[in-house]
Amino acid sequence: MSPESHLQGAEPAADRPAVSGDAGTLAMGLFLASLGMLFAASLVAYAVIRSRHQPWPPPGFPALPGSLWLSTLVILSASFTVQRAWLAARRGSDAVLRRNLLETLLLGLLFLGLQAWAWWGIWSQMTGSQQAGPYIKLFYTLTGLHAAHVLGGLGPLAFVFRRARAGVYRPGEHAGVRYCALYWHFLGAVWCVLFVAVYLV
Repeated sequence: MSPESHLQGAEPAADRPAVSGDAGTLAMGLFLASLGMLFAASLVAYAVIRSRHQPWPPPGFPALPGSLWLSTLVILSASFTVQRAWLAARRGSDAVLRRNLLETLLLGLLFLGLQAWAWWGIWSQMTGSQQAGPYIKLFYTLTGLHAAHVLGGLGPLAFVFRRARAGVYRPGEHAGVRYCALYWHFLGAVWCVLFVAVYLV
């Protein structure tokens, strides 16, 4: 076989990262789609149970804390900072990348702290019968499910931050940052839907 035929049959090196990146993006899309189905099913269950228990919330039930508005601002801010990190990685701005990844980490921790504060504040105001009712169970289930995914997102984000500090990411080579950005955008969007369903509707 001639050298030319070897070159013609070989996969160009420049194509391999693109194929790998496409596969990673597809895998991330499927992962987020599966999570979206989980949250959608949870919201459907919430709507069904709510329709069978009127009035909603039950009379005399403590109002949901206003700190949930602050939680919303924090999770949306995390989506903003991780987007800035992604853009910085694409430009090769290492300092901006590291700063925004760190800010996203801190905002994620702050969000969890605010959620824990809201959970405790509601629980401490309820009577025993209220604590056993479907309203509060659904509230804790929905917000707890989301918080668990926020907590789960902190580990990969910390890993990406550590790699960013090591100078791993370059323009065209920042898949980890992109995946984190997509995940945190997803978390922000899901929280907005949950917030409207639980707090405003």
